[in-house]
Amino acid sequence: MATIYPRDDSQFPATEFTDNVDKRENIGKVFEILFLLGLLIGLFVLALLLFDVLRDGLGRFLSPGFLTETPSRFPDQGGIRPAIVSSVLLGIIVILITVPIGVGAALYLEEYAPKIWWTAIIEINISNLAGVPSIVYGLLGLGVFNYLLGFGPTLISGALTLSLLSLPVIIVTAREAIRAVSDSLRYASYGLGVTKWQTVSNHVIPYAIPGILTGVIISVSRAIGDAASLIVVGAVGFLTFNPGLFQRFMALPIQIYSYITRPEPGFVNAAAATIIVLILLVLALNGLAIYIRQRFYH
Repeated sequence: MATIYPRDDSQFPATEFTDNVDKRENIGKVFEILFLLGLLIGLFVLALLLFDVLRDGLGRFLSPGFLTETPSRFPDQGGIRPAIVSSVLLGIIVILITVPIGVGAALYLEEYAPKIWWTAIIEINISNLAGVPSIVYGLLGLGVFNYLLGFGPTLISGALTLSLLSLPVIIVTAREAIRAVSDSLRYASYGLGVTKWQTVSNHVIPYAIPGILTGVIISVSRAIGDAASLIVVGAVGFLTFNPGLFQRFMALPIQIYSYITRPEPGFVNAAAATIIVLILLVLALNGLAIYIRQRFYH
């Protein structure tokens, strides 16, 4: 029978323990204040930028025809309808291309791919591609889609270029979302005799969708607001018709850039109004994705 020795409380004085707890709590409060300060600074800068944009562009945004007419060489006339149509089409095409490919790649790497050296190389390269500047993707799109495939400076070339820009982010975030699904859920499914694909499609994907949609929100927002890659591919700053897939196109970031490069002072207000439209478009897409994500939470 084991001998039980009484604990010597003199080795653990209560005052020392209390001092350590108080010290950790004080350090925690300091970091809490620092984090709150960082949040407030970020919100203040955002509010300042929004105030400046609304002050300059709200009047032009509410003017008749700004959203429904084509651009004009006069700052107080015309609108941005072709840019809105192009940006919406670009966003839809990017979603249709990147979500199936990105989620499929993430599912393969997490659920099916063997954990050997070549999969490790692929994972490293995907993570590196997520941080490549957009201008590099523009040069890639120019060489592949404009010249090699012969699409030229059309909307489909811009959409495919933005899809390349968005894919690494979607793959990385989708993998993290899939990896976060508990293994016990998989083992329980396998224990009932369910196949691998049935487990993935009926259990893993539904639980991972909120995280996957987060990556989609981030990547599509980046794609819609990107201008550098579209300039390289061949987006124009003036268009008098709604573009098709194989026609010249423009986008809201290109329209903003075109306005701010003009010397007339009225174009500053037009650029600010276009920024408001771009913000509303991104918020609408994000709101839709957040709504779908919340539906899957319940």
